[in-house]
Formats: sequence, structure tokens, C-alpha cells
Amino acid sequence: MRTIMLSLAMLGVASMPAAAQSIGGTYTVAGTNFDGSKYSGEATITLTSDTTCTIHWETGGSTSDGICMRNDNAFSAGYAMGKEIGLVVYKVEKDGSLHGLWTIAGQNGNGTEVLTPK
Repeated sequence: MRTIMLSLAMLGVASMPAAAQSIGGTYTVAGTNFDGSKYSGEATITLTSDTTCTIHWETGGSTSDGICMRNDNAFSAGYAMGKEIGLVVYKVEKDGSLHGLWTIAGQNGNGTEVLTPK
């Protein structure tokens, strides 16, 4: 089961408003856990300002929420599920999909995740 958590994720500089706006919407989720097992689900990104957003995942029977931001072709989110916190960093592809790596605070390793616009 995927555990995704809330933590402040910063990339540094704020992005241009048009870049942030193009990221909002609903996505199909396909990922792998630390052990290589697969999970799937849905994620919704909601804009909260010109440079920031919130993200909500429903995967593998679990839900998690986080904050996010975009800087050029980098997109990051800090998230929480229960008492655990984590971070995911995605590359924004030309087709609008997000390809990323995620981790959990205090744990060794990472998982992978692809968000594809619906």
C-alpha cells in the first residue's frame, strides 16, 4: 500500500502563472512502491494561487493530501498520510504527464509515479 504524506516541498523560485495554471486537473495514477509492487488510482490537483496548488491522491484504498508547486518543468509536492510525511518530485513532460520519484521521511529508498491527465 502506498503511503503518501504532507510536508512543505520547495523548489525555490516561483513559477510563471501560466505554468502553474496548466497543471490543474484530474490525473490517472500509476506507480510502484519501494518494494516494486504496483499501485494505481487518481489524483486531483487544484490551483490555490498563481504558483501553488493542493493535491489529493486516492490510491490502493488510501487517500492522502499535500501542497504542491511548479517551476518550469519541475513539479513537487509534500504530502501526509497518517503520521508519516513524504515528498514527490516530478518532471512535467510535453504531453502533460508528470513522471516522478517519491519518498517517505526516515525511510530508505523511493517509489515511482506517473500522473497522466484524464
